[in-house]
Amino acid sequence: MSASVLTPITDWFRIKGWTPQAFQEQTWHAHLSGASGLIQVPTGSGKTYAAVMAPIAQILAQSEAKAGIQLLYVTPLRALSRDLALALEEPIETMGWPLRVGIRNGDTSTNDRAKQLKTPPQILITTPESLCVLLAGKHAQRLFGALKTVILDEWHELIGSKRGTQTELALSWLRQANPTLQTWAISATIGNLDSAARHALGMDSKPVLITGGAPRSLEVTSILPDSIDGFPWGGHLGLRRYEDLVGQLVPSISTLLFTNTRNQAERWFQCLRYACPEMDGLLALHHSAVNRDEREAIETAVKAGDLRWVVCTSSLDLGVDFQPVERVVQIGSPKNLARLLQRAGRSAHLPGGTSQVLFMPTNALELLELSAVRRGLSAGLVEARQPPLMPLDVLLQHLTTLACGPGFDPKTTLEAVRQTASFSALSMDQWQWCLRFLEHGGECLGAYERFRKLEPDSNGRMVVKQTPIARLHRLNIGTITSAPSIRVRFVRGSVLGHVEENFVSQLKPKDVFFFAGRQLEFVRLREMTAYVKATTKKSTTVPAWAGGQMALSDLLTHHLREEVARAGRGELDTPELKALEPLFDRQQDLSTLPRADQLLIESCQTREGSHLYVYPFEGRFVHEGLGFLFATRLTRLQRGTITVSVNDYGFELLAPRQYPFAELIEDHIEDLLDADQLEADLEQALNLSELCKRRFRSIAQVAGLLVQGFPGQSKSTGQLQISGSLLFDVFSRHEPQNLLLQQARDEVLNEQLELPRLKAALERMAKGEVIHSPTPRPGPMAFPLLVERLNNRMSNESVLERIQRMQAEALRREA
Repeated sequence: MSASVLTPITDWFRIKGWTPQAFQEQTWHAHLSGASGLIQVPTGSGKTYAAVMAPIAQILAQSEAKAGIQLLYVTPLRALSRDLALALEEPIETMGWPLRVGIRNGDTSTNDRAKQLKTPPQILITTPESLCVLLAGKHAQRLFGALKTVILDEWHELIGSKRGTQTELALSWLRQANPTLQTWAISATIGNLDSAARHALGMDSKPVLITGGAPRSLEVTSILPDSIDGFPWGGHLGLRRYEDLVGQLVPSISTLLFTNTRNQAERWFQCLRYACPEMDGLLALHHSAVNRDEREAIETAVKAGDLRWVVCTSSLDLGVDFQPVERVVQIGSPKNLARLLQRAGRSAHLPGGTSQVLFMPTNALELLELSAVRRGLSAGLVEARQPPLMPLDVLLQHLTTLACGPGFDPKTTLEAVRQTASFSALSMDQWQWCLRFLEHGGECLGAYERFRKLEPDSNGRMVVKQTPIARLHRLNIGTITSAPSIRVRFVRGSVLGHVEENFVSQLKPKDVFFFAGRQLEFVRLREMTAYVKATTKKSTTVPAWAGGQMALSDLLTHHLREEVARAGRGELDTPELKALEPLFDRQQDLSTLPRADQLLIESCQTREGSHLYVYPFEGRFVHEGLGFLFATRLTRLQRGTITVSVNDYGFELLAPRQYPFAELIEDHIEDLLDADQLEADLEQALNLSELCKRRFRSIAQVAGLLVQGFPGQSKSTGQLQISGSLLFDVFSRHEPQNLLLQQARDEVLNEQLELPRLKAALERMAKGEVIHSPTPRPGPMAFPLLVERLNNRMSNESVLERIQRMQAEALRREA
């Protein structure tokens, strides 16, 4: 297609006073030549206009208008839809182009949905879930018959989850219906570009990879403590040092303060509100459990410059354009290079801008993590995002979706599914099992009509003929299976947001808790809604949400081991390493700092019992597996009761006094590090069946075996648990080869327990040197593990008092 097609686009850029960047023009010309590809440039460089302008130019160049959606823009977050629509409507309105932009997601009104079906817009912005709802409708072929281009926004966010797989499968049907369909994925920095492109574009594609954009500089400054007395402190959220952070914040500088969990965000917001009363009205709290209307009001106020400080979580990680934001604060370790880059991009959200990040450590060893982050960023490294491997629950949902909508031919649909990267290795046996499962309910569920979903029509296409099954399926489309949430609502007034059912079940009337930045008194629970009223009574209770723990990425653990080795050599060449020098000195006085190829093991006796501290520096999730593995193998050698405690740096085993840890380590270290019997030993070490049962519940929800019900009739967590456990037991007893059971086991081993990383860690440690260092007492690196264990047994306040007492005792002994 001739480059003159781009004239309306370049005219609009000229009116704006802009010059298209090289990567934008490269994308436009590649698209006009018929190519598909992936765009990876820094946040704030203009990726959206790079992706959409050539497809818009093509639509404008058509000799006659076509009915139906022609440009489909898929975004992972509903919150981005409004910004994207405004960004696209600006040139359309300015230039008078005859185009309409529509938004279709869970917030779209029934009236707007009906209008979109009757007269579809040329450009539709939607989410993966809403796209699948459209595919499950009878109008799917008419809606998407003229589709020319699909754009996948924030692809790095989708690819690592089942939502990415869901998107891949939806695209396989769209490509089957439109063989010349072009696809462009937009991604932030990612470590596996080729794999990401293959998953976005399909197996037959020859993707164009677009990189470049205006370079972004990143300035990271740590808030360093005045002195580190040799012991890392822990067991709380760093709130005791809030004055250090407040001293660095400037009321006139627009700042986003990122925490890693919603619970942490609530606590820091509460702390800052009391510490800085002058910021009343200028300080806000934003996380995914806060009500949508309030979140949108906060986003609008930030863009307008009306709010100065916002405490937030990953709810603001993605591409909402906050140009007024000048600084980002990261509270606690980001645990991952890509996450820090993404959050840093929220400040100076302009081409060529400089991102300023202020790092607030919540314990001393997090300074070590940030030093490793610095090293990784300077080397230009970033983590890969690994997609789920052939999740059959998502395929079962996709086939039911197609059967509810246009129906599907098994032979051609298998070909389309195998064109996706996620299912390229799908065997005929697996495919036939999926069809039997959906048509006949598999070997166990055939007696129940609701599990016999598919029937062939007169043309041999598989369809869902029963209206109740189709209606229930459309309401339950999606791959996010968090615990059912309870709405929090004022007795007289608005909805504040949602908390998990487990938290509310522990509340009694008149209990006070802190949520959505407010002090609330619980009144009653009725029909999945917790009614509350504002109160002036004080409380430190804050809801906790599942999935709050984050572990160090594989890439960062490698750099962490290198930082420890560097400290051992005395090469303290970053501000963070220099600040930790007293801690390193004390560690070397008591024990040692291991090289990257060494495994340090410390043992000591205290009044609590016999302690073993092991430091693989492999991240929390790997250490959970290693800790239980060591405990199981040790108790085979010498009976005893062993308690396991883990963090990102290592794990602690605690046994009764006189348990011979030191002798067992000296004599049996090779057996403890053996990777050959890993899976069998893990099965013995952990209640693997129970872990699989829990994972199966979410798989069964995605596959459509468990449903939340109709609006207003949602099932409780308890009901879902009972139903999921019953199905798991039935399959285990009567159909042990059920592929969903195997998927549950694979997901537990590979995703939850990170078996590949665990095995690699054991092999790495077995090849290296093992240093066993008996110590008179727990040293600086052991201290956070000890605190981790105490924190699971006591309140925050008593943990703090205990830590301070232990610090004082240790300093007295050394004096």
